[in-house]
Amino acid sequence: MFQSKDAQFTALKAAMTAALGDQNWLESLQIGENGEALLILRADPDNLPASERRRKLAIEAALSVDGITDAKAVMTAERPTADNQDEEQAPAPGTKRIRRGARLSEKAIQDGQPKAPLKLDPIPFVKRIIAVASAKGGVGKSTVSVNMATALSQMGYSVGLLDADIYGPSIPTMLGVEDGDPQSLPDGRLEPITAHGLKSLSIGYLTEVDAPMIWRGPMVMSAIRQMLNDAAWGTENEPLDLLIIDTPPGTGDAALTLAQRIPLDGAIIVTTPQNIALADVRRGIAMFTKTAVPIVGIVETMSWFEDPAGNRHALFGEGGGSAMATQFGLPLLAELPILMDIREGGDNGIPAALTAGSASAAFQALSQRVLNELDRLVLKPAPDILFED
Repeated sequence: MFQSKDAQFTALKAAMTAALGDQNWLESLQIGENGEALLILRADPDNLPASERRRKLAIEAALSVDGITDAKAVMTAERPTADNQDEEQAPAPGTKRIRRGARLSEKAIQDGQPKAPLKLDPIPFVKRIIAVASAKGGVGKSTVSVNMATALSQMGYSVGLLDADIYGPSIPTMLGVEDGDPQSLPDGRLEPITAHGLKSLSIGYLTEVDAPMIWRGPMVMSAIRQMLNDAAWGTENEPLDLLIIDTPPGTGDAALTLAQRIPLDGAIIVTTPQNIALADVRRGIAMFTKTAVPIVGIVETMSWFEDPAGNRHALFGEGGGSAMATQFGLPLLAELPILMDIREGGDNGIPAALTAGSASAAFQALSQRVLNELDRLVLKPAPDILFED
């Protein structure tokens, strides 16, 4: 997401070396097109006060360089756990541990940084793929997916929507096509169900409504891969502009494999304002960061409820999504209020984005912001996001 200029970069690096006294404390630095500096510093886990002093000195030194308009410094550190300090091995080259506050299991960290590059499975005739994700269920992820897909379709784009939540598929209900029955085409591919101008596939189309999904990880991933790779999302003459994937909640096998195996152009993180949701959001950001998936931004749902007198009530807390976006240097794409149109649209199978009210305007604005941020990601590489206590 940052692009350096040679002379400015050299001056900034020299300022960092002078301020820190030892260039080994500087892990990397980047400069944005408007002069924003991002400094990645090594922390000393045994002397955090000294690390904090170095961080402040680095910011001051960066701001003294001509052309630097803003500076942010984040710290990263590696330290063995208390249980296995004697047996701890050095991490593989290029890996970093995520400290408390956004912690993945050790296995997930290693899976996120494989020794050999994973092969990405291209989706035939699909231009862009966006994952809508949250490490916590019940935050409105599917609502955002459906309404954003519908809004993009209304804007003239050809859009597909994949319901990858195998255990709790809700897309058929939210699109009003619970009885959808995808057919096999002559070439063996699955034909998506078309509703409200967009194509969709869901395990809900292929199973009985009340049938329990007692599937283990390999079966889940097999179903998702088939709906992704063996479906007629687009053609050579009419490729799909955008494929939106409504991912399963959490950072388990299905979500992690999607992030690792699918060539995602970006991920949108959905959260509600309260602290319990934000704690899980950190894990979602960590997963996508470790698997090198660019994060488009954060969407906060259930931000407030407006009573008939026009007074806003923050039923689930206030400002959490904004604070999270600021903490990680990510765009806050939207703050979506609690609206009756959104709830009714999900229950009735007519997405609120199709209505003429404030909900439709909110999802139109969100969709345009997502397109703008995707274009920015194409022009500039995404930043490394590191996590601190």
